[in-house]
Parts: sequence; C-alpha cells; structure tokens
Amino acid sequence: MATPQSQQENLGHVVFITAAAAIGGFLFGYDSSVINGAVTGIQKHFQVGSVETGFVVAIALLGSAIGAWVGGGLADRWGRTRTMQVAAALFAISSIGQMLPFAIWDLAFWRVLAGVAIGMASVLGPTYIAEVAPPAYRGRLGSFQQLAIVLGIAVSQLVNYLLARVAGGDVNNPLWGLQAWQWMLGACVVPALLYLLFASTIPESPRYLIAAGRSTVARKVLAEVEGPDIDLDARVAEIQHSLKTEARPTMKDLRGRALGLLPIVWIGIILSVFQQFVGINVIFYYSSVLWQSVGIDQSNSLLISFSSSVINIIGTFIAISLVDRIGRRPLLLIGSAGMAISLGTAAWAFSAAQTVNGAVTLPNPQGTIALVAANVFVLFFALSWGVVVWVLLGEMFPNRIRAAALGVAAAAQWIANWLITVSFPALSEWNLPFTYAMYAAFAVLSFLFVAKWVKETKGRKLEDMG
Repeated sequence: MATPQSQQENLGHVVFITAAAAIGGFLFGYDSSVINGAVTGIQKHFQVGSVETGFVVAIALLGSAIGAWVGGGLADRWGRTRTMQVAAALFAISSIGQMLPFAIWDLAFWRVLAGVAIGMASVLGPTYIAEVAPPAYRGRLGSFQQLAIVLGIAVSQLVNYLLARVAGGDVNNPLWGLQAWQWMLGACVVPALLYLLFASTIPESPRYLIAAGRSTVARKVLAEVEGPDIDLDARVAEIQHSLKTEARPTMKDLRGRALGLLPIVWIGIILSVFQQFVGINVIFYYSSVLWQSVGIDQSNSLLISFSSSVINIIGTFIAISLVDRIGRRPLLLIGSAGMAISLGTAAWAFSAAQTVNGAVTLPNPQGTIALVAANVFVLFFALSWGVVVWVLLGEMFPNRIRAAALGVAAAAQWIANWLITVSFPALSEWNLPFTYAMYAAFAVLSFLFVAKWVKETKGRKLEDMG
C-alpha cells in the first residue's frame, strides 16, 4: 500500500495527466459557449429566423447524446487515450468545417460532428480520471472535469469578445479574409489540437490495460500514479478480480413499478431535467443576443457574457469547497431559492423593454437590475445545481445499477438541454418576460422536489445508496 508521502511525491504527475484528460471538459465548455458570440453573425449571414437559429445551435446537443452513448463502448474497445485522440481529431475537423460553411445545413452538419466529439469527451474524462487517480485524491481530481468545463466557457467568451473588438464591434465585419463569427467558430481548433497532443502523451488507464491483457504495462502505470511503495501484485490482482466479478447493468435492472422505472432512477432523471429547465444554457448560448435585444451593442454584450463566465467559475469553486462540508441537499435548496428570485427579478425587468426609433432598450433602473439578476442567477446555479447534480448522479444509485442509471439520467439531461436551447429563440421573440418567468417557475418546482424527494448522500458509503 502506498504511504501518504509516496502518494504526495507522485501527485504532481497525477495532476498533470488528469488535467490533460480534463481538456475534454474544456472542449465541452468551449464549444457549448462559443456559439453565443456567433449567433448574430449566423443569422445575418444566412438570413435565417429564430427557428432555424435555434435548430443550428441546439443540434450539437443531439450529436453530444450520440457521442456520449458510443464513447464508453469505444473506450472499452480501443482504450481511453486512443478514443480521446479520435474525439480530438473529430473536434478539430468539425471546427474547420464550422469556420467555412457554405449553407446553414452545412453548418448544422459540422455542429453535429462537434457534438459527437464533445459527447465522447464528456464520458472519457471522468472515466479516465477515476481510473488513474489515487483513492486519497480521487474526489478533488474528479472535480477537474467540471472546472475545465467552466474555464472553457469563460475562455470562449473572452475570445469572442476580443475577435469582435478587432473586427470593429460587429461579428459580420470582415476579419483576415473571413467574417469575425467564422473565426470564433474556427478558433475551436486550437484546444482540439492541444487535446490531441496531450491525449497522445498521457499513459493508458491501468484498468483498461489489465482488461486487455497488458498487465506488465499496467504495473508500470500503477507505480507512476500511486507511488513505488504499493504492492503491485496485490493491486493487479484486485483489478483483475473486479473485472471478473462485476456485471454490466442493463435497462432491465432499472425496471420498477413507478411508471416502469425504479423511484431512485426517476429522481435522477428529474434532477437532470430541472438542472436544464431553469434555463442556464440560455445564458451561455444566447446571452449575446439577449443583451442586444434590450439595447446593448454587440461588443459590450460579449463582454457581459465573459463576466458571466467568470462568475460561473467563482460559483464552481464555492460549490467544490462546500459540497463535502454542508452537504448536497442544502446546496441544492439554496441554489433553487436564489435562482427563483433572480429569474423572477429578470422577468420583471425585461417586461419594461421599450422600442425607441426601432431599437429595443431597457430603461433605468430595469436595465441594471436585469444585468445584475442574470449574473446572480449564474452564481446561484454554479454554486449548487451546476456541480451538485453531477456529484449526486455519481453516488446516489445502488452499485448494481449505477452505470445504467447514470446513463439514463445523463441522456435525460442532454434531451432537456436540447429542448431549452432549441425553444428559446422563438419563445423570447414571442414574449421574453414570460420565458424568464417560466424558468423561475421551474426553479420553484426544483426547490419543492428537492425538499420532498432528494435524500442527503454526504458521508454515506456507496454500498448504502438507493
């Protein structure tokens, strides 16, 4: 067994390889948010309305669902790092395709391909990190994935803002032979190539190596990540025993009397749906258009979007520091209450929008109130539902159904994300205050649901769940 001292000596190496694997999460956040700055440019360039825009923005999420579905199987067949390399290559190719579309359907195809890549990365990162991280540091290292996602969101917003500024404040202005919005989408190739580079240098997961019959290489990797003092024979035997005895859960294992599924599975699904139905991704996909719709120019709207991403990072750090101290359930309740109040406030503020000489504006103080309320909403989401739902989904299910139940809940989350993303342009065009009031209502319902149905998992063994 490794001593704390030997684990500490190897921690730097482990931090490097887990951070490299978490670049997949960075791609997830970057691609999810980069479209925010390009939406206006896409609408003007292709002369499309809100329905077509919502379709193009949201279709990447359907690709992500496909990528997440096939990513685990490919990782078991090809290995974790090889599958990461495939995801990185797909993302790089799709970035170039999104940069140079010749029609709106062409852009939609490349966004689907990008979605497949980030869907694969979204399951590869957590799997790899869990399999290489020493038990003493697994929780903190596992948080790298979520941190990488919010960092990707922030960096993409900053890149969008800088490109818009260089282009003179309009994303349809020419910039180095293309329009600025095209460079925004093409810039995704940089993190994709970094992901490819690091995925080609980090070691393969010892669990996969042993499953593939490559125990000698697995022993070397185990010594690197867990320290030279561990009993390698015992660790290899432990992993071999686990691989032989564990059964892969199926959908049949999730069946129950409550509408065909076990109650605990429904709780996971509803948590996932509420996480999206409060409208968080509207902020990261459409905030630039949102602020322009109430009178803020393109450049400043992108700067506001970047500030929201910084607040998202701050909230994520708060959640990471509190989730094991005060528990999962209290954080969710705090977040639901804060989101309901801030979303309701934003709905009230947007109701004061006025059209003056053909331009939509928000008078004072409603303009300032709307901006503050939107950022308060982001903060409360980040310090609660953004992190805690993923923590709960990873630990709330009984061992025998955990993998299958998590897959169902994650699929529900992708679908809910798609529904909110594809519907927002048309809903906001019809009635923006009502749209935000609807998100506020979902926040209220999420509070009631947690209070009634969600049990605290802090300090409980995984074997005691369910």
